[in-house]
Amino acid sequence: MKKNNIAVILILAVSAVLFTLGVIKKIQHMASGMNLQKNAIAVIPKGTDSQWWQVVRKGAEEAAKEEGYDVNWTGPKKETERDRQIQVVADALTRGDAALVLGPNDATALVGSVEKAKASGIPVVIIDSAIETDNYDSFAATDNIAGGADAARRLGKALNGHGNVIVIRHVQNSASTDERAKGFRETIEKEFPGIKIIEEQHMIRGGGIEEARQTTTDLLIRSSDVNGLFAVNMPTSIGAYKAIESLKLFDKIKFVGFDSDPVLLDGIKNGNVEALIVQDPYQIGYTGVKTAISLLRKQPVEKIIPIPSMIVDKNNLEEQKQKNPAALGL
Repeated sequence: MKKNNIAVILILAVSAVLFTLGVIKKIQHMASGMNLQKNAIAVIPKGTDSQWWQVVRKGAEEAAKEEGYDVNWTGPKKETERDRQIQVVADALTRGDAALVLGPNDATALVGSVEKAKASGIPVVIIDSAIETDNYDSFAATDNIAGGADAARRLGKALNGHGNVIVIRHVQNSASTDERAKGFRETIEKEFPGIKIIEEQHMIRGGGIEEARQTTTDLLIRSSDVNGLFAVNMPTSIGAYKAIESLKLFDKIKFVGFDSDPVLLDGIKNGNVEALIVQDPYQIGYTGVKTAISLLRKQPVEKIIPIPSMIVDKNNLEEQKQKNPAALGL
């Protein structure tokens, strides 16, 4: 055999050995990664940009820490990015996370993802916003219809049962905010016949604060006979508040918002916000992860877990700051 042929054979043999070792190491690394994920819970929010969801994250991570688990926190940047959230769920299943805790940003678009996760055999806990399937283990959220009804009663009382109201809504198919608007509308129609809802406007470009501010500004300029305003979540509430402020209409318009932020709390203190219907995002994240861990341990859980909301106004503002700083975003 010629020397150059022997050299070629030796090179090929060494290459084959190195390739085999590389494949083995890669498989071992992948297996190791999968094992690590067995102690991790995927917590997927509607949108990572939102301050409200960052409070959810704190609660989720505290619950996991208490029980010796990790949290894989990832999600779409904006709450309108449905396709991105679908991909994030698929990534969690591929990664091999032990359980899924999901705040679906679309009640219908995420159905397939949730059902696939459930079929994979892992616990599935839905938080914050409902989804149009029963194929999950538990649902932990605020009673949003009741929260909307509370907002209607506070605004109706502030208007003495008479006036014109607009509703600033979030993105379409967000079940939680749609339910708040529904509870508000039904209660106004039933209990305050002297109040008319003259406009309901969804956000169409992501539902951020600036979009809500501009949308509210346009509505208020177009409808000069508005006496009251209800906004359905944190970004729409802050945006609506800023619009009323910029137009100098606090002496004319009674405002009730949903969720909390230091800007809105200052509004209560200054008499510019009638009331806020405040969820507890920390408790929602905390309960979602605790429930997932209970399922992993084969412990019974409730199908529906209501997380109480509260009404914050000038009378109880300081007390609530002391008792519930996390819920208020402080």
